[in-house]
Amino acid sequence: MTPQIRTSNILKWSDYNFDLDSKTCVMGILNITPDSFFDGGLHFRTNDAVKRASEMVKEGADIIDVGGESTRPFSDPLPLEEELRRVIPVIKALSQEIDIPISIDTYKSEVAKQALEAGAKMVNDISALRFDPAMGPLVAEAGVPIVLMHMKGTPKNMQKSPTYRDLFGEITGFLSRAVEQAVKVGIKKDLIIIDPGIGFGKSFDDNLKIIRGLDKFSSLGQPILVGTSNKAFIGHVLDRPVESRETGTMATIAAVAMNGANIVRVHNVKATKETVTIIDAIKSGSSKPNPDKLKPET
Repeated sequence: MTPQIRTSNILKWSDYNFDLDSKTCVMGILNITPDSFFDGGLHFRTNDAVKRASEMVKEGADIIDVGGESTRPFSDPLPLEEELRRVIPVIKALSQEIDIPISIDTYKSEVAKQALEAGAKMVNDISALRFDPAMGPLVAEAGVPIVLMHMKGTPKNMQKSPTYRDLFGEITGFLSRAVEQAVKVGIKKDLIIIDPGIGFGKSFDDNLKIIRGLDKFSSLGQPILVGTSNKAFIGHVLDRPVESRETGTMATIAAVAMNGANIVRVHNVKATKETVTIIDAIKSGSSKPNPDKLKPET
């Protein structure tokens, strides 16, 4: 099946309208976990999570992505009830506090269902609908956007010597089939976002090649989300521990924004917002500021 290439990247649903051609969208990561690789435990309590989300909104986040299960390499699956216990109270509280869309980062349909009922407005599924057959029909009925990510294997085994004969061909084929399956179960094509899955079953060099050749995925005709924030390949290149990868992260954000990413998923919203604002200005050739984001100098 040859995908129909979109002529514009407009993401429109419910009360939201994102023109992804005019600016790079920033998705702020909110991990409700004790064991995530970068910020595990920092926002484990509901009050701390809501406070951090509110900060990210002020820093310029366009979407808040809430996740209760760490999917770092070699991690074990989290029981359903524990994931629900972590994320649902936070989403309920956040939906009363912020007016930007909340995304639920899960591959479990029951978590997605309860999250959407609690106020979430989109779904981020690292399995691209593979792990839970009920996820696709649920998202279709809800009429919300979904992120379909490429991953080789599962979080438990994805980094056990991942290899590819044709890196871009295999990832593009996987994502094309994922989009086709999503449409088949009733999800609107213009609500599907693709993610090449940096760090999910990729070698360090694979990640760098994906960033360099990101525009190849535009052939699929869907908005592209990329998550590089503080990942291991940055530490490998710079020889830096996870807490010292901010400069490297911003370099990757600039690169993916230049090469075709429409949405970037990050921990540091403030620095990312500044980075993509400059990149968007370079791409447009205009220094005209966004009047609702920048105040005049005094």
